[in-house]
Amino acid sequence: MAEFKPPRQVDRIGLLAPGVSIADVEDPNRPRQVMGFRDLVLFYVITGISLRWIATAAAAGPSSIIIWIGAWFCFYTPLALSVLELSSRYPNEGGLYVWSKRAFGDFSGFMSAWTYWTSNLPYFPAVLYFAASNVLFMREANWRHLSGNATFYIVFALLTLSAATLLNIVGLDVGKWLHNVGALAMWIPVGIVIVMGFVAWHRYGSATSFTLHSMTPSTHFNDIIFWSVLTFAFGGCETASFMGEEIKNARRTIPLALLSAGVTVTICYILGTVCVLLALPSTQVNSLQGLVQAVSATAARIGFPGILPLAAFLIALSNVGAAGAYLAAVARLPFVAGLDRFLPPAFGSLHPRWKTPWVALLAQFALGVVFIFLGQAGTSVKGAYDVLVSMGVITYFIPYLYLFAAMIRLQGEPAGPDVIRVPGGKVMAKLVATLGFVTTAVTIALSLIPQPDEPNKALALLKILGGCGALLLVGVWLYVAGKRRAARAEIA
Repeated sequence: MAEFKPPRQVDRIGLLAPGVSIADVEDPNRPRQVMGFRDLVLFYVITGISLRWIATAAAAGPSSIIIWIGAWFCFYTPLALSVLELSSRYPNEGGLYVWSKRAFGDFSGFMSAWTYWTSNLPYFPAVLYFAASNVLFMREANWRHLSGNATFYIVFALLTLSAATLLNIVGLDVGKWLHNVGALAMWIPVGIVIVMGFVAWHRYGSATSFTLHSMTPSTHFNDIIFWSVLTFAFGGCETASFMGEEIKNARRTIPLALLSAGVTVTICYILGTVCVLLALPSTQVNSLQGLVQAVSATAARIGFPGILPLAAFLIALSNVGAAGAYLAAVARLPFVAGLDRFLPPAFGSLHPRWKTPWVALLAQFALGVVFIFLGQAGTSVKGAYDVLVSMGVITYFIPYLYLFAAMIRLQGEPAGPDVIRVPGGKVMAKLVATLGFVTTAVTIALSLIPQPDEPNKALALLKILGGCGALLLVGVWLYVAGKRRAARAEIA
């Protein structure tokens, strides 16, 4: 029988004590670790790759391949190296929250967690809108008329978000199968696109001209704005660290899984983009349906149209799995903040039966529903999608500023023998983190600018600024209220 631990194992700064998982907080006899190497690789893949960005990149033409490489070098590589070192230094539940708090104190820890958590509010409807657009291709002739129907997108997003939330409330050991199935569902259509793209190229030649001129990124302002979207696509490798105490042998498993998944993510993005462009010219690709369009057009060219419904279903399923994976990961942030009393104590409680942070999951679901309707208000389906993406990029990237700054600051702390250091020691670690910080700051600035084809740019900018500003102000208010509540509790 496992050794009994008291119901609340929190150290003096409010973090879970070493070796204590969230499952231990109320049920010491429940197995603490449910995610192994395979689960973690699939988790990183489903959170690190989004098929919608392959379509977005293809719509921009061959130059996006160079931008993919630049985003990988300037953002993903610094992020992966920073996560490797920080997660091996401090493998606690909470990840980014723990690192920011240790480096800069309570307020920074809370705001990094708050902005990361709330960034998923516009993320969920955006990724589910993409899934919905692909479902239509399962019966293209009968459902095509729904492609501009806002009601269809809203209902689909509500239903799938509800299902993903329910699975994660039942438990990570159940919810992880949605993530795993989603990852597998993502690989199959990418494989289909790659194989059929090369077959079409072999038979008929490329639909896109790949030359030095066409692959050179444009420096026009509107094109530079696009770079921020592909940088955003490489985020996600920090997610599993939020669940550090629920991963088997986290210090060893996280680095190996992160490196394996990182190679997969990069290859899928670049090769997937190339093969979409082999099948379709960029002018015939749009950001909502580009990948399944490539499957449709290529399948028709090589005489195998029956593959389209399966590919459309798998693309949609992979994005629903991605939403479920982020739901699982980021719910651990308000849970730990609830233990620290920065949020109401209910956020720090576990479900009496399933031992999951159900209050955080339900709160995130409720707010996600609000953003589904706010994003759609006063605009088209595509306009809503673009606004949601911009809001998601900005609020999602603010925590990365904290992460890279913490990486620099924490170089002053001694590193134990189990810590995986950035090659080159402190100097190289600081240079890598600085590159990531600058890239993140530039990406945030570019994301403030509405898309060139947005008909109501003023309204779009107002939504982006107003939505992000409101989320930040609510976070500050919650932090101040939480500090006052904690002070009153100490006096009592």
